[in-house]
Amino acid sequence: MAPPITLITGAGRGIGAGTARLLAARGHELALGYARDGAAAEALAAELRTAHPGRRVICLQADVADEGQVLAMFARLDAELGRLTGLVNNAGIVAPAQRLDQMELARWQRLFGVNVIGTLLCCREAVKRMSTRHGGAGGAIVNLSSRAAQLGSPGVYVDYAASKGAIDSLTVGLAREVIAEGVRVNGVRPGIIDTEIHGGSGVDAHGAAAGIPIQRLGRADEIAEAIAWLLSDAASYTVGTLLDVAGGR
Repeated sequence: MAPPITLITGAGRGIGAGTARLLAARGHELALGYARDGAAAEALAAELRTAHPGRRVICLQADVADEGQVLAMFARLDAELGRLTGLVNNAGIVAPAQRLDQMELARWQRLFGVNVIGTLLCCREAVKRMSTRHGGAGGAIVNLSSRAAQLGSPGVYVDYAASKGAIDSLTVGLAREVIAEGVRVNGVRPGIIDTEIHGGSGVDAHGAAAGIPIQRLGRADEIAEAIAWLLSDAASYTVGTLLDVAGGR
């Protein structure tokens, strides 16, 4: 049986990198999407090829907010790996902590461009390759949302929370739209995870740990386990679900 072929956006660090390591260990051939840090993505690809000899792992650069770059990324994936079977929409950004009445339009345009438009574009291209309507053999999509979508992140970044609320709606709607065509769509809502994403936001992630029922931050590998399960046949009857992995938050 041919191995699964999975694209992970935002794969160079954090949850994306943790997911890549787990999926490679479970037999996936991978396309590691990244926006800017090519060195980190290439280092991860080299690590995975060494750990799993013969496993194909490629790096694909794209700003997912740019349609032309997304189309080029998928064209390279087609040419170098073959027909996609899995997509992990992990690419996402936050901005410095602010109240809404301090925020500027440019911030919202960039944040929604990456977090929402980027996810829409990648979902569209994946469906074109996976759906039986388009000659595909099916597949699975996992969208990364956030507990912020439900909690709202007041005084921190309500715009980020709103962007992830859009991802929740997309996940449920697209799941129902394409399940009869062999494509399963689900999402994961992480809580506060110990990754680099908080570095430029001014948010003290470690300081927030005391307010989480489990009393610690989450790890990237814990989110990766949920993503891997949703991609797998073990989740074959799971459709349009948003799985909270947030330590009780």
